[in-house]
Amino acid sequence: MLDAGFFVHDRGRIVMQLFVLVLNNTEHLEPLFEKMLERGFRGATVLDSTGMMRVLSDDDNVDMPMLGLLRHMYTPVRKASKTVFIVLKDEQVSELSLLIDEVTGGLDKPNTGIAFSMPLSFVKGWGKK
Repeated sequence: MLDAGFFVHDRGRIVMQLFVLVLNNTEHLEPLFEKMLERGFRGATVLDSTGMMRVLSDDDNVDMPMLGLLRHMYTPVRKASKTVFIVLKDEQVSELSLLIDEVTGGLDKPNTGIAFSMPLSFVKGWGKK
């Protein structure tokens, strides 16, 4: 029998979230994952990612009047970021957010990253061991 997945609603309320972290300072990735494991978070997926300014600063064919000024303001030292995806229960979102701040020193600091979550209405394959 095929696994049809499940709809993640509780009386019309979404109870699952896709949590996304774009981590610019990749030195924090392993310590973050170690802390996540200690606190029971599992199943994260990591992708290499590159920000818009890095792409534009590497493209010599881009000729935009403000790009020269922006290149000086945002001289990217890093080549890439890491984007982390993880499906969570609603109540885990704030816990993971606090954990990320603990490890990174806070995403409000420059060049650390950005995190957000989105409600999910359907999940298949989640929670398997």
